[in-house]
Amino acid sequence: MPKDQRQMRLTPRHVAYLTPENPSEVMPPPPEGMTEASEADHRETIARFFGPEDQDETWIFAYGSLIWKPACDYVEIRTGLLHGWHRAFCLGWNNRFRGSDQNPGLMLALDRGGACKGALYRLPPHKRDECLIKLFEREMGWKPTAFPPRMVTVRSGDRNIRALTFCIDRHSGRYVTGLSEDEIADVLAKAVGSRGSMAEYLFSTVEHLEQMGLHDAHLWRLQNLVAERIEAVYETDR
Repeated sequence: MPKDQRQMRLTPRHVAYLTPENPSEVMPPPPEGMTEASEADHRETIARFFGPEDQDETWIFAYGSLIWKPACDYVEIRTGLLHGWHRAFCLGWNNRFRGSDQNPGLMLALDRGGACKGALYRLPPHKRDECLIKLFEREMGWKPTAFPPRMVTVRSGDRNIRALTFCIDRHSGRYVTGLSEDEIADVLAKAVGSRGSMAEYLFSTVEHLEQMGLHDAHLWRLQNLVAERIEAVYETDR
């Protein structure tokens, strides 16, 4: 942990106010217009991006929840910088996992422009396909996906590493843009779904980025704004 790690305003105390009533990790039925992706779909994606197992290094670039909740095994982790894409709360609207019909959530995805600091995970070569299927089951459980996988080049130390990541499809119908930081904070401070709250999602992402020595100024401002909003609702009498 970096010695000069900043003190977050958003804390587990704030997150605890927004605990879901009936938490569940069960995958709900797909929304109207979407279908559940099969293992065959995921193997087709693997074949499109990769060659046979055990030949090359396979890396995943994580920028959000995969940083603090990896979907599969890995044998190495590095930090890296991706140019041409930035981390943004642009994937909406989530009314199941971390949101509801009354207060839908906004998830992170990579959007074009800027740069993004994140984590690189190297998959075990002998379990590559098994790990990728687990990853796709979590990130692409329904099709068509709004943030399809793509290969990017990430700078890590003295290496340029080709890695798989997930970038928003601006034509998907789930692309959300043009919101101010205050408007995003309003969403993140209220949304709660079966897998938890958007406040928890933001807290865990910022906390782990800071622990890795990766500061995201936008997310840092958001965590302060979200904490401020939660305090205004739940701690007015303290």
